[in-house]
Amino acid sequence: MNTNPVNAVTKLPPKLFDARCWACWLMLGVLLLVIASFASLNLQWAQFFSWNAITRMGRFVAELMHPESNIIFVKKVLLATLETLAMSALGTLLALILGLLLALPASKAHAQDPARWRGPSRLLLNALRSTPELVWASLLLIAAGLGPFAGTLALGLHTSGVLGRLFAEAIENAAPAPAFALRTRGVGEGRVFLYATLPQVLPQLLSYTLYRWENNIRAAAVLGVVGAGGLGQMLAFHMGLFQMGETSTVLLAMLLLVALVDALSYWIRKVLSR
Repeated sequence: MNTNPVNAVTKLPPKLFDARCWACWLMLGVLLLVIASFASLNLQWAQFFSWNAITRMGRFVAELMHPESNIIFVKKVLLATLETLAMSALGTLLALILGLLLALPASKAHAQDPARWRGPSRLLLNALRSTPELVWASLLLIAAGLGPFAGTLALGLHTSGVLGRLFAEAIENAAPAPAFALRTRGVGEGRVFLYATLPQVLPQLLSYTLYRWENNIRAAAVLGVVGAGGLGQMLAFHMGLFQMGETSTVLLAMLLLVALVDALSYWIRKVLSR
């Protein structure tokens, strides 16, 4: 065996761009798309960084530095914060249930599974998550009226489309051996899922759900802009009246709420991973 490094054959690194490399052509296409996006958006960087724009933004930020601390207003913000938290939690719970129910027919459990409802179920999931929460809220406001009920349903419908797709992918990627062992013993599909597939994917499903709960906190605040209650409704009202002190207090409440839910979600994931 020749161990002399001088005589050893050195493999040269591949070319930076190879005409036969599909990944290279894909990256080139993405690069061209990014360049075309900058060219078509007509971004006015000079106006954005102009002294007049910087002065106006600075004045706006300075007005936000003095939050309203009136005890009556702070109590209203606290109630709206609890309402936003309740909307996000209940909407996520509804999405968890509906997403799991849709994920089962949207996934192919094993190689011999005909999965007849996989296509229609995935199409429904695509429709649910491709429709933004604001559109769902606007539609539901007609039936449910102003308030948090429409916002909660809007969060649940949109998030169920997201979680359903993630749940279906997790179910399909589960190790098939435990489920196969139960099927060879004649165990029904329902019990196979409960005792073989679900224990494998449960930590992943909970992680997806907690992550979407964090996102729904922000979405619940935005939904209030269309009259769906919570902090978003207060934010839209006071910003519309240019009441910067009240707006600043509402923004601080949003920041604290997101930080609280983020810390709680991290703690729950840490406990579940033990």
